[in-house]
Amino acid sequence: MVDVLSRTAFPAQPSETLRRALNVVVATVGVVVTAPLMALIALGIKLTSPGPIFFTQPRVGRDRRNPGEPTGNSRRRDDAGGKPFMIYKFRTMATNGHAAGDQVWARPDDPRVTRIGRILRLYRLDELPQLLNVLRGEMDVVGPRPEQPVIFARLRKEIDRYKERQRVRPGITGWAQINQTYDTCIDDVRNKLQRDLEYISRQSFFEDLKIMARTLPVMIGKRGAW
Repeated sequence: MVDVLSRTAFPAQPSETLRRALNVVVATVGVVVTAPLMALIALGIKLTSPGPIFFTQPRVGRDRRNPGEPTGNSRRRDDAGGKPFMIYKFRTMATNGHAAGDQVWARPDDPRVTRIGRILRLYRLDELPQLLNVLRGEMDVVGPRPEQPVIFARLRKEIDRYKERQRVRPGITGWAQINQTYDTCIDDVRNKLQRDLEYISRQSFFEDLKIMARTLPVMIGKRGAW
């Protein structure tokens, strides 16, 4: 793994139009192809656990400001680190699994996870509704995973350069996700940050295609999932 934490990571400046077209096409095909599967998942969630089919949660999105732009004006006084948006997932926890305002990492053998939710997480199928976030322009298929606002605020204070990952749209999958498991401690986040900054520095149409292709074996093989 190349050490990129010693230098500033800037997006590789690929064609925004080309990359956006790739994301729209992949997300549209993904929705069409997986529609029957998503319908079965929705039915399974509804029949096995009371509550909504989908889980929504605020996440921190892309920061389109130029690096170093001051945040002292009134419009930027409450700096979230990026444009907030609501992420979509299939619900994998009991409806009382999240206390109001609670923002924490999931963990192995989490008692809040339902039986069908455990299967969805194992194969990462709970992420499928995020294709809608891609079509809405809030996410890309490939990019750093979007974090919860409270956790993001803490991590950018504890980890130098953490906010640099917001220079690109967050993604459903990414270079860090296909190489590491879910976060369980602060060191996991530091390792993933290095991979995220690697990706940002070489982001391209073909790099995204490569990561997308490598995501399928990770899902099928259940690597790093719990």
